[in-house]
Amino acid sequence: MKRILILIPLILLSACATKKPVVASVAPGQKFNQLALTPQMGWNSWNKFAEKVNEQLIRETADAMVASGMKDAGFQYVNIDDCWQGQRDAQGFIQPDPKKFPSGMKALADYVHAKGLKLGIYSDVGYKTCGGRPASRGHEFQDAQTYARWGMDYLKYDWCNAEGLKAEGAYTTMRDALYAAGRPILFSLCEWGDNKPWLWATNVGHSWRTTGDIYNCFDCKIDHKTWYQWGVLQIIDKQEGLRKYAGPGHWNDPDMLEVGNGMAVNEDRAHFSMWCMLAAPLISGNDLRHMSKETLGILTNKEVIAVDQDALGVEGFKYSGNSTNSANDGVDIWFKPLSHDAWAMCVLNRGTNLQPVTFNWKNETVTDDLSKRAARFDTTTYKIRDLWAKKDLGTTTETLTAEVPGHDVLMLRLNKM
Repeated sequence: MKRILILIPLILLSACATKKPVVASVAPGQKFNQLALTPQMGWNSWNKFAEKVNEQLIRETADAMVASGMKDAGFQYVNIDDCWQGQRDAQGFIQPDPKKFPSGMKALADYVHAKGLKLGIYSDVGYKTCGGRPASRGHEFQDAQTYARWGMDYLKYDWCNAEGLKAEGAYTTMRDALYAAGRPILFSLCEWGDNKPWLWATNVGHSWRTTGDIYNCFDCKIDHKTWYQWGVLQIIDKQEGLRKYAGPGHWNDPDMLEVGNGMAVNEDRAHFSMWCMLAAPLISGNDLRHMSKETLGILTNKEVIAVDQDALGVEGFKYSGNSTNSANDGVDIWFKPLSHDAWAMCVLNRGTNLQPVTFNWKNETVTDDLSKRAARFDTTTYKIRDLWAKKDLGTTTETLTAEVPGHDVLMLRLNKM
């Protein structure tokens, strides 16, 4: 077995050099470990630009990620979504669209890497992508070799045109192909939750979509006749019961962020806060080259990001509030256990009217069976930090009283004294 494993990289290098496809059985399949030990952070082209993606946009976005301070805040992946593809060559290897990417993907990856960032790419399990471009069915090992040769660091793998395929098998095939290609690539499953990937994808990918596509509204459902897009509240409600499947290296993904894409500032703030409470991948989807001060402030709030990136790797949970899929009104209170016996607390106002909030700490005990953690406020005192106001609010010895505007949050960090 050891001899076989030692020979594999030589076989792969030879195959890449000669552009000959590697047979799928040459390497044992597994995903690359030590990736996404905290939820991945980056940017993706689709939400804002859809099919209008090109080399200049990606270069300028990488520049903006550095210049804006997003890189310093933890964002590192610059991900090209659908419609980058040209045709396959005579040997079946995928080529980028020469008009959109005239310098080629290797040169683009080199540019992004020189910025201290990582580059991601997109494909699909079917013969064609959602945008009608060549996809990976029947070419999984060739495509994985190509991505590795180009220097890609991330693969978003979609679920369009998947007729006749079983999700677990289709995604496992690409996982095996990526591993055989030899370059550690974060594998993001975009299967929309149709086949409950949380039940089988822990050893397949580093994250998996739990719902259909997000839409840039706080409370809505967009009917496309054969599929739906969902607002922020609707996606939050769909996470019920999934937290036990997530953890370091394998995350529930409620889809990319819509911060900066047209919602009100308070809604963007609530959206970002709740994704952090859910330990979700933070993949921005706005135009990084042209951000308002408010948008940038949300995306680069390191204290809020720290809740998402906490090394404990446990999703938050709803402590009190409306039941799932109830009328979108009232207040939900969420808690998330953090490292060093700390907690995050998020008060989410689902409705449009300002809501008063009172929380008498000494009468509450927050327990979490998943992390085996408990906050016993009657016997333990915590310092309170308001993560959006960036100020201390005293301790849990005094009852919390606050007012939360409509479609907004109060987000707190509780540090044990």
